[in-house]
Parts: sequence; C-alpha cells; structure tokens
Amino acid sequence: MKIALVHDYLTQKGGAERVFELLCQRYPQADIYTSLYDPDRSIDLGDRQVQTTWLQNIPNAAEHFRLLAPLYYPAFRSLDLQDYDLIISSTTSFAKAVRKRPDAHHICFCNNITRFLWDTQTYLREYGSFRRFSPALEHIFRAMRTTDLKYAQEPDLYIGNSSVVADRIRRIYRKPAIVINCPIETSKFTPSDVKEDFYLVSSRLLSYKRIDLVVEAFNWLGWRLVIMGDGPERERLQSQARSNIEFLGYVPDVERTRLMSKASAVIVAALEDFGLVPVEANASGTPVVAYGAGGVLDTQIPGKTGILFKRQTPESLQRGLVRSRNQEWDYKAIREHAIDHFSEDTFFQKLEAVIDQVCQSPRSTPHLHQESDLDRESFPISSILRETVL
Repeated sequence: MKIALVHDYLTQKGGAERVFELLCQRYPQADIYTSLYDPDRSIDLGDRQVQTTWLQNIPNAAEHFRLLAPLYYPAFRSLDLQDYDLIISSTTSFAKAVRKRPDAHHICFCNNITRFLWDTQTYLREYGSFRRFSPALEHIFRAMRTTDLKYAQEPDLYIGNSSVVADRIRRIYRKPAIVINCPIETSKFTPSDVKEDFYLVSSRLLSYKRIDLVVEAFNWLGWRLVIMGDGPERERLQSQARSNIEFLGYVPDVERTRLMSKASAVIVAALEDFGLVPVEANASGTPVVAYGAGGVLDTQIPGKTGILFKRQTPESLQRGLVRSRNQEWDYKAIREHAIDHFSEDTFFQKLEAVIDQVCQSPRSTPHLHQESDLDRESFPISSILRETVL
C-alpha cells in the first residue's frame, strides 16, 4: 500500500507538528507533502524528501505563512496524489483539501476545525496585529467558510484529537468522527517522587492561554510560580507579576523535562482543544491544575491525575491550587495513567486498527454523514476503538 502523509505547513514546531513527526517516523516509506517547509523552524525529518506546493516559491512565505491563508486551498488542490492508496492528512485547516483517486482512502487526523474561520474573534485576540483589519478579514473569512465546508467533505473519515474536536467536526463539517487522543513521546519524560515547592506553567504567552489569571492568582497567594515560554504577552505579564513569579522564556528540552518532574503541579488555564502539556506533566509523574473544559476532560481524572477548576477566574484557580496542595498524590499512578493511555504505542495501535477497518470497508462505507451512522453495524470499529467512538 502506497501512503502519503500530508500536513498543513511545516513552518513551526508545535503540538500538531510533533504528532506529524511521529507519523513520519512510524511510516518511513511514506511520501511527505506540505504547503510550505522550513527545516530550520520545524520538525526534524532527517534526510526525508518533503514535497511542497507552489507557495514554497513565494519569497519569505514560510516566515509570513498566516498571510497566505486564502491560497492554501488551491495549493493543496494542485498536489498530484493519484498514485497513493492511502492519504493520512494532519490538519487544523487546509491539508484535508487534497484530492485522491476514487478507489483510494483519505483519513484525516484533525487537531481542530479551521479555527480562524469558525472562531474568528478568538483568533484575532491571539494575533493582535490583525485586529485592525477585522472588518476586511471577516469579509474574506465569510467566503472562505464556504470553501472550507466544501473541501471538508474530501476525507473519508475524521479522527479528532479530543472529544471536543470530534464534536466540532460533526456539527460544523457534518462528517463522521472518532476520537484518538494525541500521543506524547513518553521516553522523553522522567518521573520524580520528590517534588519541590514551586508551580509550573509551560506555554506560549498568548492571550487565549490566560496566563494573566495565573499571574493574578499567584500574586495573591504568594507561592512560587515558574513560567516557561515566550510570546507577545510576556512584557505585559511581567509588568503585573510580583517577585514570587519567575519568567524563564525559552527553556531547552532537558531543563524543561527536569522542571516538569520537580514541580508541585503544572497549571493550564486555557481552554485547549487537546493540550499536550497536561499529558506531558502526568508522564513526569506530576499532577495538573487545569481549567475543566476542552481536551483535559479526555486526559485528566479529577483527584487522581489532577484538579479541574470550574471557571477561568483567579479565584476559581486559587481554590483548585489549594485543593491540589492538600491532596495526597500517587505520583507513580499519575505516570502510569499517561503511559497507558497516551503513549506512542497506544496511539498507533488505535490508529492502525482504524486504517485496517477503513481500507477493508466497501467504498460506500466511509462516506457516512450522520452522527448515528458510527454506531451502526455497517461501520464496525474494532474493540480497541469502542471507547473512543462518541
């Protein structure tokens, strides 16, 4: 079976790119496609050839990739993937638009629906430099939503990285979706039973990450807080923080791993579509204090692996922190839960069961459009996946 792996763009190194890197490692004979590729800014693919679109020829395109949004659909449509029996697209936006031959299969691992189109105001808050163009952007985005819906019908089956993402796929794209949570490279995280008296944030410093409410909570508590990561919000946050709060900026992987294992807890205040950081914390044997919505509902067991607070307010977070401080944690059990549910082996065991099921099904089967169709015998999912079908 000839396989193509397709990703939106390889111009940065975030959670979606790390998952795509694992896919490339798992399928070393597969061909890799993307719209734009900058090896200095993104994942390490070694000597693998990466085939790009005509967008690669635009000067400084990789640096200003967000400005090219309307061009990605025609760029992906221009790719010739007719030779492939299976296409696995990894996307938060555009890669799902690729074309295949009629008897081939297209499985889309979806980290989110196209957020800047369907949650525009959140997107504009995150990238404040675009706010002044909001009226013009909304006009463009309105037209792009029609295109997005059209090309969202291309994949035969969607795999959402969390329950909330799978629900968005069903509601917005009207396509069947199952859930397979993102994996982490568990070997990169070393647990420790000896915790130090500090709390940890590992995040890009963007407005929607809500680091502001974490800073406010710790200003009042006076407990030690360490913040790893950088971003446009850093200067503002530092100006508000008291002396018990330390900003480290970018932290190398070795130091990040050490801090993850030694923290009393890792804090997540954002509504994350999935969220790798809470799982990475758990793989380090460290509990999480997280806003109780989005992806953490898939990854955390309250009282066992973390504490979920109800509202995105400093007061609600403070109550969660106090509960965490008074909780007796089993650090070994926290790590075991992460290893059992979010390891690479678990992820690929589930993914390959889906691939086998889809590729062995009649051509009419994957094109189901009603949510209830996933529960019918005409689309049986192997027992290993029954827990993920919503």
